[in-house]
Amino acid sequence: MGKIAFVFSGQGAQYGGMGKELYENCESVRALYDAAENIRPGTKKQSFEGSAEELKITSNTQPCMYLADLGAALALRENGIEPEGAAGFSLGEIAALAFAGAYTPEDGFRIVSQRGILMQKASEEKETAMTAVMKIDSETIKSVCEKVGGVYPVNFNSPAQTVVAGELDSIARFKEAMSEYKCRIVDLAVAGGFHSPFMNSAAESMRAVLAEFDIRTPQIPVYANRTARPYGENVGETLLEQINNPVLWQTTIENMVNDGFDTFIETGVGKVLSGLIKKMAPDAKIYNVENAETLAQTIEAVKNNG
Repeated sequence: MGKIAFVFSGQGAQYGGMGKELYENCESVRALYDAAENIRPGTKKQSFEGSAEELKITSNTQPCMYLADLGAALALRENGIEPEGAAGFSLGEIAALAFAGAYTPEDGFRIVSQRGILMQKASEEKETAMTAVMKIDSETIKSVCEKVGGVYPVNFNSPAQTVVAGELDSIARFKEAMSEYKCRIVDLAVAGGFHSPFMNSAAESMRAVLAEFDIRTPQIPVYANRTARPYGENVGETLLEQINNPVLWQTTIENMVNDGFDTFIETGVGKVLSGLIKKMAPDAKIYNVENAETLAQTIEAVKNNG
């Protein structure tokens, strides 16, 4: 076996009940949620019982997803599985950095809670949305975005999947322009045009938030969305720039594979990242952990393969 990486889920796959089984079965996860509850009362109820509409609100999604992501990673650690590197998709990167020791889990929760509020506020300034375009290359999507105007490629997920963000009327024009090509378009369950210029105000406000925290160099390599390379010393600035710049997920995974990672464990919610990685690294071993069953399956598989 080569190196193990934990990859932390991004928002969009959230659901009521996420994290509940791990909270009930793992001491470290329970401690994480209980500490978060003291910081932001009502978070446990939101995570374990929240409706789809409630959890789609960015200021709710991000703190709840952070706990699910980090909780799954802590459950693996509690059971003797440690990664040699990590990456997180968008808000998942906040959890990845907490797990890697860039700041405490509690400070990570405070950071992600403020991030969610600021990104929610920015998303309310204009009616924006995000749409995934599949089965077509990113260069074609870039050219259509430039032609339409007001639409930006923001998540470079794989060679055949790119996500765009824009105002609702611009997204409609983009979809019409893309009808000339053979592709599949799916709207995302998020409430804003993230990782685009629509988030500039959130990034500006987030600078003051991050300045309040002791942010250190991660203890294991954490590959940044902004650069697709491991974080260096200037962690806060790179994390800040992530908010209104594209997520370079495809290049991140390619770099991790080139650096010797051949086992990826998605921690958090769903299998979105697992599916993307499988297409880019078909020889890699890929697992996911989001509940008691997938935790047990992953522990057994990794220990047997190790």
